[in-house]
Amino acid sequence: MSRYTIYVTPQTLDAIKTLPGNVRQRVKRAIDQLADEPRPSKSKTLTVPDAEYELRRLRLDRWRIIYAITETEKIVDVLTVRKRPPYDYGDLEELLQEI
Repeated sequence: MSRYTIYVTPQTLDAIKTLPGNVRQRVKRAIDQLADEPRPSKSKTLTVPDAEYELRRLRLDRWRIIYAITETEKIVDVLTVRKRPPYDYGDLEELLQEI
């Protein structure tokens, strides 16, 4: 099984740097693991009309890692890391435009 290439948007990198230390480490570890398993059992598919990517979210306690999978090229694009609540997934289409 081949590994996926992970891309993290610049805004997401900045957001990760501001996370509390223990959360930051868990988020980095979870993102690294997506290279081997982009659809872990704790992840869920997110529905966006007419999306050309498979959009998923991975939950780490109150934090969500939102990412897109491009299966044909074996790419995982990490779009954002957000705290829920208050995050409500209302900006998914905007996030997809960053890819």
